[in-house]
Amino acid sequence: MSQSHELRLHITQLEEIRTILNAMKNLAFMEIHKLSRFQAMQGKAVSNIENAAIDFLSFNPELAIEEGHDKHIAVLTGTERGFCGDFNKSLVESLDANNYIGVIAIGSRLANKLSDHPLHVIAEIAGANIAEEVPSVINQLIDVLNTSEETGKSLTLSQLAIRLTIIYHDYATGLITQRQIFPPFSQQPKAVRFAYQPILNLDVAEFYTDLISHYLFAVLHEIFYISLMAENHNRLQHLEGAVMHLDDETVNLHRKLQIYRQEEITEEIEVILLNSESP
Repeated sequence: MSQSHELRLHITQLEEIRTILNAMKNLAFMEIHKLSRFQAMQGKAVSNIENAAIDFLSFNPELAIEEGHDKHIAVLTGTERGFCGDFNKSLVESLDANNYIGVIAIGSRLANKLSDHPLHVIAEIAGANIAEEVPSVINQLIDVLNTSEETGKSLTLSQLAIRLTIIYHDYATGLITQRQIFPPFSQQPKAVRFAYQPILNLDVAEFYTDLISHYLFAVLHEIFYISLMAENHNRLQHLEGAVMHLDDETVNLHRKLQIYRQEEITEEIEVILLNSESP
């Protein structure tokens, strides 16, 4: 096989790879736009729940879950897929083993990087590839949290004797964020903003338990959407760099192909001339 033919074959392979990578890049771009809409709506829902909790707790402060839980668990929101640079590695590096008793890993790629970490991995949950898979991942996470390690029995959220912190990439800031979601509302102001307490149809304790459940589902959706946006943004940048590298490599191969082809044509002309001169 001539060198020019080998180069043509190599160029064809690179162009096929570029087509695949470019399609993946476009999918990541579309996913970011879809997630931005989801996250905006979810952020408003979380804000509304937090405001309701502030008003409620200002009149019922005795129901607030106190800090000081010994079991501090970290939830790392990593990736299920690759092509996103050091997304998972930076999450693992931000995890301080002295602050937590265990970690829950979201995403198979992240779980692989925790194999040598000193912290106990409580559970490994497959991550979401697209926004529509986020609810399923959250349901699995809630099931893990609601199961007591000591007895194996299911617990209600209000019975959880843990402190739960989510560690994730924040799309807006580009930084890794650590956000405590349980006990909930611990960072919210407790000032009374209304003269009269809200009128409830439920018992106050029952209402607050339901409010916590709604809050956890809402805030987990918000965080997972933010993390998935950051993941796709990293993937988009990573794939753009790969596509540019392939374009540069293809241009260089085309130049080499022209040189080799010119040399082959010259050799063919010389052979023709030699044959024409022979008797």
